[in-house]
Amino acid sequence: MMSRIVCLSPLTEDQVRGLAKGFDVEAVVLPGGSTPEEVRAAVADADIVIGDGLHRYHLDAGILAAMRRCRLVQQPSVGFDGIDVESAARLGIPVSNSAGYNLDSVADWVVMAVLNLIRHGAWGDRQMRAGEWPMLKMLGRELGALTVGLVGVGNTGGAVADRLRAFGSRVLFYDVVPRSVTGAESCELNEVLARSDVVSVHVPLDASTRGLIDTAAIERMKQGAYLINSSRGPVVDEEALIAALKSGRLAAAALDVFATEPLPADSELRRLENVFMTPHAAAFTRDANERVLAIVAANIRRVLSGEPPFNVVNTARPQQEN
Repeated sequence: MMSRIVCLSPLTEDQVRGLAKGFDVEAVVLPGGSTPEEVRAAVADADIVIGDGLHRYHLDAGILAAMRRCRLVQQPSVGFDGIDVESAARLGIPVSNSAGYNLDSVADWVVMAVLNLIRHGAWGDRQMRAGEWPMLKMLGRELGALTVGLVGVGNTGGAVADRLRAFGSRVLFYDVVPRSVTGAESCELNEVLARSDVVSVHVPLDASTRGLIDTAAIERMKQGAYLINSSRGPVVDEEALIAALKSGRLAAAALDVFATEPLPADSELRRLENVFMTPHAAAFTRDANERVLAIVAANIRRVLSGEPPFNVVNTARPQQEN
């Protein structure tokens, strides 16, 4: 029997069929700009749904409830905050992410961002292009002389720690899961914030992490510290961050993610000279793109073969009858 795969990410139908090579499948790709009603109608009879790697579409409880025979929602990213995973679990729909596919790409971005901030890289470039010679204003720091605190040390945080050791940095970390990281010191969150010259955030977005880096957290950080966020925008309170950057409480910030994406044209962040920004592109490399498609393909083929999926982020269980 032909299986129906509905893709919410910007892939072609041929690419989707290639992910299920060896199986007879119908591939449906939703165009950009589809309404929630159109998404609901498209996924209703799907056996497998490939989630939206660009986080344009939200699979809420109502849409999930309409999915009459879904065996897997496969998210082609690490983050899965666009899916109501608790409702999916109640409905018996497993949700899998693509954990680990982007850890090297994001870790590289974090090191690049830290070096850019402490050496005023992007700022100096802008000044030079404007005809200036700002040498005396570019007094920087050496990464090996700094203490870097990691808030979260899963796949990506651990890869960042590996890179920082090569620079000679002291690395502190906090994680809700007890972990051991070679060459790094485990601390409570408040201690990581208070002792670090640079704080880099690597946590998923959920109810416990939304607004984790708020005014109180920023006040615990060192005067003139640097903040790096490549996780999810709402983990950092943007208003609190902007206030700290304008007052000099924080020296600078590097952001790849934002509370609203795309970042509004009138966002005050765009006007601050001490902010380095990229458009949610830390994971966007050819190498990571190849890895994520391989992970998605492997899980799709497992499910089509009758095997359980891997990287399940919810505990799928059948909905109880009343």
